[in-house]
Amino acid sequence: MHVIIAGCGRVGSELATNLQRLGHSIAIVDKNRKAFERLKPDFSGKTIVGFAFDREVLTEAGIEEANAFAAVTSGDNSNILAARVAKDHYRVSQVVARIYDPRRAQIYQRLGIQTVATVRWTTDQILRSMIPDEVPVEYTVDNGEVVVTAVPVPAEIVGKKALQVDTPALRRVVAISRFGVPRIPDGDFTIQEGDILYLSAARGHLADMDEEIKKIGQPE
Repeated sequence: MHVIIAGCGRVGSELATNLQRLGHSIAIVDKNRKAFERLKPDFSGKTIVGFAFDREVLTEAGIEEANAFAAVTSGDNSNILAARVAKDHYRVSQVVARIYDPRRAQIYQRLGIQTVATVRWTTDQILRSMIPDEVPVEYTVDNGEVVVTAVPVPAEIVGKKALQVDTPALRRVVAISRFGVPRIPDGDFTIQEGDILYLSAARGHLADMDEEIKKIGQPE
């Protein structure tokens, strides 16, 4: 998979490292050449000086072949502009924009752009949004038989009550993130498109968990 990263700060350079470790092709863009000094010495991707909403720069980065795009510069306006160009003009399938002002998140989500707020787990959240099948479990508990992981809501359970996902001894909803804001669901909380489920689950259940959750949305 070819991924373009806009911004080579702490998050961008860490994303590049993780994506390279997972075997993906990477091009990273930053307006400041010195920013690339954050990259590890063994980084083998392409580095491009410029603005990630500039179409000539995007062409050089391989936007026509890109499967995912992450806008993680230090400015909300630059991130959303670059993300919209990638999504609307080039039709990149997975586009994520980092934001500093969470009040903007709902607007961006309505434009079809996944947003990630500036929290401790920003890099992991962006990786999950771009390549959800390849990102490892986020936390383990004691000996690792219980884990806490994040799962993008499958279309099959949109409109269902969040607590319908719970299954005794197998999994439980810990929290739901919506527009970058986490909340603990009550019995009336309804799942919406774009939500992220944070689940505690038995390790032995992980392999089948996604399919089991989808079944909740099937008619009985």
